[in-house]
Amino acid sequence: MKTWVRVFLAVAFPLGIAAGVAVAVGSTADVGATTKELPAAVPEVVQEIPATSPRFTPIVAAARSVAPSVVSITVLRTVRRSGRRSLMEEFFGRVPRQLERQVQGLGSGFAIDEDGFVVTNEHVVSGADSIVVTDAQGRRLPAELVGADALTDIAVLRVEAGRIPPAPLGTSSDLVVGEPAIAIGNPLGYFVANGEATVTAGVISGVARDIRDDDNDGSLFADMIQTDAAINPGNSGGALVNAEGRVIGVNSSILSRSGGSEGLGFAIPIDRALRIASELRDFGRIRRPWIGIDPEIVASDTSLFSSTRIRRVAPDSPAEAAGLQTGDVLVEVDGRRIDSPLDLDVGLLDAGVGSRVQLRYQRAGREAATALTVVELPSEQAARIEVLTGLELVTVTAQIAIERGLPPEIESGALIVSISPENSRFSGLAQNDVLFAINRQRVHTAEDADDLFRSFAGGSRIWATVVRNGRLMNTSSFY
Repeated sequence: MKTWVRVFLAVAFPLGIAAGVAVAVGSTADVGATTKELPAAVPEVVQEIPATSPRFTPIVAAARSVAPSVVSITVLRTVRRSGRRSLMEEFFGRVPRQLERQVQGLGSGFAIDEDGFVVTNEHVVSGADSIVVTDAQGRRLPAELVGADALTDIAVLRVEAGRIPPAPLGTSSDLVVGEPAIAIGNPLGYFVANGEATVTAGVISGVARDIRDDDNDGSLFADMIQTDAAINPGNSGGALVNAEGRVIGVNSSILSRSGGSEGLGFAIPIDRALRIASELRDFGRIRRPWIGIDPEIVASDTSLFSSTRIRRVAPDSPAEAAGLQTGDVLVEVDGRRIDSPLDLDVGLLDAGVGSRVQLRYQRAGREAATALTVVELPSEQAARIEVLTGLELVTVTAQIAIERGLPPEIESGALIVSISPENSRFSGLAQNDVLFAINRQRVHTAEDADDLFRSFAGGSRIWATVVRNGRLMNTSSFY
């Protein structure tokens, strides 16, 4: 029986999705242990159609060009459920009895070069213990996870070089609404007896689409390609192709009430996907871009549209070096109009760390421009300290305070950059919280937090005061 899992996507720009509408990420469908095994190799069936035949349409040509590069991806995940343990054991890391089961998930991907690198969605391989790709001829190849980025929903795998032909790659910079679009992937996975990709066709319904809903998981689904070519569960990570037979996007999600395709499919632009893939291949992670400003949305008194204004400029930042000031209104970044902070985020993400960008802004009613270099987020370059089990902190500096949009009066503390789900449930702490005080004792650095946690670990009741979403609040007390 097919299992369709709906996953709500989020981005910080409202789309006005009606209640009850889910953004369904198809590739995370789990497959039970009784699923039929795919043969080690399946003879390829080729239908010969003369190029002069009316049947030899651009869709046929595009499918023949890209389909050999598309693979089916099977992942095996271990789902763990902890047995009972005390709150002290939970927070301070004592290992409980584990209840485990394994599930399979399916998705798609495509090769981007001769070296065996394969691009897919992050949600396809998230939490995978093992990954196997099946090529168009039915051959199963073990795959290594090179890197994955949940924010952009891109992951890179690697198989043995030369086994999968690379797909012809296009560009997403010149897409035209209404032009043909072909989605190629493997939505059925193990439910069919061969690994050959399936093809659906439609048009580019829209470009530069920003999608979100109330789940707010921090994913950046902005500037997406919208298509009515059917994208179904298992198709995620596959290729969106133009009439020239070149990949223009990575199939990622659908907007659906039923969980199946309703003609509202979205793909990640290939230009962004390839830049993210390059970062993952070279660094194993994505270096988050930053220029050193704290932007805010300002409603206009004379227009229906809002603008983005600089609230603060970080000291010793690219923005300060470029002469930007508090109160400047941002207009464009590298030719991309800035209507909200999301537009700036996307522009910087697409430019990448180390690049030089042109920023247009208004000051006192006059427009000006400046160039500045994009650097990595200060919090990602800061030294991390692990306190307790599964809790990593960095010391908040003036730059990190502006990076995180903290209130002006809070320029020190300990930022939670990583916390295990178990510790988060137990303590009430969350990633991106800033520890301000522990049992009313002020926290200025990550080392302060480490010392205070250790001093109260002998049975005292612990109250943590944190900054969350710009506001001071207390977490639940714990021991």
